[in-house]
Amino acid sequence: MSSENPSSNHTAPTATTLIHRPRRLRRTATLRRMVQETTLTVDDLIYPMFVMEGEEQKMEISSMPGCYRYTLDLLLEEIAEVWRLGVGGVALFPVIPEVKKDDVGSESYNPEGLVQRTVKAIKEAVPGILVITDIALDPFTTHGHDGIVDENGVILNDPTVEVLVKMALSQAAAGSDMVAPSDMMDGRVGAIRKALDSEGYIDVRILAYSAKYASAYYGPFRDALDSAPKFGDKKTYQMDGANAREAIKEVALDIAEGADIVMVKPALAYLDIIRQVKDYTQLPVAAYNVSGEYAMIKAAAQMGWIDEKRVILETLTSMKRAGADLILTYFAKEVALILVNRRAFLF
Repeated sequence: MSSENPSSNHTAPTATTLIHRPRRLRRTATLRRMVQETTLTVDDLIYPMFVMEGEEQKMEISSMPGCYRYTLDLLLEEIAEVWRLGVGGVALFPVIPEVKKDDVGSESYNPEGLVQRTVKAIKEAVPGILVITDIALDPFTTHGHDGIVDENGVILNDPTVEVLVKMALSQAAAGSDMVAPSDMMDGRVGAIRKALDSEGYIDVRILAYSAKYASAYYGPFRDALDSAPKFGDKKTYQMDGANAREAIKEVALDIAEGADIVMVKPALAYLDIIRQVKDYTQLPVAAYNVSGEYAMIKAAAQMGWIDEKRVILETLTSMKRAGADLILTYFAKEVALILVNRRAFLF
């Protein structure tokens, strides 16, 4: 007679007994955490932030609920808060008044410009945080393109690179820890590296937007900066979303020119590109969880269609699993707060 307890959950061995049962390692939350292959931490996150002129103003971006344009005084308060939560870096994007824009983006290298003043103030108020500054002309130009435009509407590569170099040098002089050329002009990483080194800024890093696609996911960001192109599109300099091999070519060129970190943008629709880039290089790989990706999650959550916190974690973890070492995300502050109580939000 069997001594098996009839109330036991265990079944007697049969001819079809399975030797391998992967579910054994999924039985409890503790065990799942112990064998989890990919772990998202606050150290993976960089917080993109928008700064504008003025004082004591905080304006929510309608297409990016929970994201704001800050005047410098309030930006410093927010940065101090995210630093306290463990977020190690911020990426700055300026809202430039129309009166300061021109056809060649000359305000971008003004030593007393909004970006330069903001960098100085952050480094004084929160010296430990990593400050990353964007290198592109679209916030500073009347036409909204990332480069200088000729009379026929053609974006000029080499004249644009000359301005980008001036922009990088002015940001380095202000105290930027890392410059991030996002323009996709050919040769700009090498030109910026050479100029930084020749002026003594050998420790200023370059985060290269190496594989930046001409994506429809950027709409809310352009709302935030009022930087949408006034004519045409950006397909002559940003990459075709159908191309993967070209991404490796762009990454290889940026590495050869002196990039310290390479980036894939957007992230969610380009996880395969993140993986390929990660397999190609030993440099750190960043991914940009862009505004459209953020807005879709926020919109679905507002409708009650998804569990917002779990979807945020699952989405960002997918980017890290694909190979991202760093993730630029508007969710950075939210995720930092979630990770304080991570055990309650394992997906």
